[in-house]
Amino acid sequence: MTKQPNKASHDPFAVLRIREFNFFLINRFFLTMGIQMQSVIVGWQIYALSKDVLDLGLIGLTEAIPFILISLFSGHVADTFSRKKIIVISTFFFLIVSSFLFYCSSENSTLLKHFGTFPIFIAIAATGIIRGFLSAAYPSLIAQIVPRKLYANASTWNSTVWHIASILGPSIAGFIIAINYTTAYSVDILFIILAIFSFFFVSNHSIPKRAKQESIFQSIRSGIKFVVKNQVILGALSLDLFAVLFGGAVALLPAFADKVLHAGAVELGFLRAAPAVGAVCMAFIIAYKPPTKNAGRNLFISVAAFGLSTILFGLSTSYFWALIFLFLTGAFDNVSVVIRHTILQLSTPDEMRGRVAAVNGIFIGSSNEIGAFESGSTARAFGLKPSIILGGILTIAVVILTARLSPKLRKLNIEQLD
Repeated sequence: MTKQPNKASHDPFAVLRIREFNFFLINRFFLTMGIQMQSVIVGWQIYALSKDVLDLGLIGLTEAIPFILISLFSGHVADTFSRKKIIVISTFFFLIVSSFLFYCSSENSTLLKHFGTFPIFIAIAATGIIRGFLSAAYPSLIAQIVPRKLYANASTWNSTVWHIASILGPSIAGFIIAINYTTAYSVDILFIILAIFSFFFVSNHSIPKRAKQESIFQSIRSGIKFVVKNQVILGALSLDLFAVLFGGAVALLPAFADKVLHAGAVELGFLRAAPAVGAVCMAFIIAYKPPTKNAGRNLFISVAAFGLSTILFGLSTSYFWALIFLFLTGAFDNVSVVIRHTILQLSTPDEMRGRVAAVNGIFIGSSNEIGAFESGSTARAFGLKPSIILGGILTIAVVILTARLSPKLRKLNIEQLD
């Protein structure tokens, strides 16, 4: 008798056998390192200058507003021009921004003395524009490099590399900030240069042909309409939007480390890295056992567990337990990230990937920054710990509401989309 194939034949490393995807991951790794380092450096630098938790929230808002304003246009661009070129050019501009921050922090510069934190916020706003283009181009390019049957596997390893970089970036930044800001920005610049160089080994893929010619506004409208009419995509994006919006405890870590845990820059780096460590550990589990069957149920459970872990983090007064609960937020969050990315890849037509990725960026990417502002504002009004606990409670409430409003998402089996 012929043996039937079973799930044990699943290859968790299948997508890593694609050479071009490996260079894509190398670029993703170094650029994420640079972005994460810059995030920690500017957060600590601004808080050191102002000692105001609201400024930590304003960092997120300053990046989110230009990100939102440019995202829909960047989605149209990603469906019209070479996605590789968009990524390379955007990364080059990020190099310029990091070089500007290096100059602002140098001994020869008087910008911070004369203008306070304003020049840093200008750089943060520029970063928001750059991220808008990157968030549309990256997922669109993955679909051109990887065959459809490996989309879930690619989402897992893409998320894994992103989170590993998110472990190392904040940790390195925490150590180097203790030396000085210019040294930290120097290392940041080095990682960005390596990211640009690694992408030279990724091919220039042609843009998928569209069924009809559209103006910019028609093109943008088509992308929005596609997402709004798809209950599964809209439900998954809405769930992550509000979960991230209310569960933005990471934005308050500089103040939480200082006032609650009485920790310094090095400890802050480890706190920032803890969610990413949890995400990486979960990623290896997902690589061997993808959460594709009963994906909708898994999505709701993971986001609810993320909210509960946030509550427990807000209640903690011990550095050890704070690390543990942040670790758990990252682990549970990564399950929802992989499921959502796989849904988007499998449900989106090739010629519309940039625009759908842009809408996803507005829902998810900007929610991190707006969530940071919400957390900063709530912390100013109610205090650090109550604001974090409230955020976790609201996250669980969103899970319950979304589960009722999106029955198709609740019953989703991703294997049926393949």
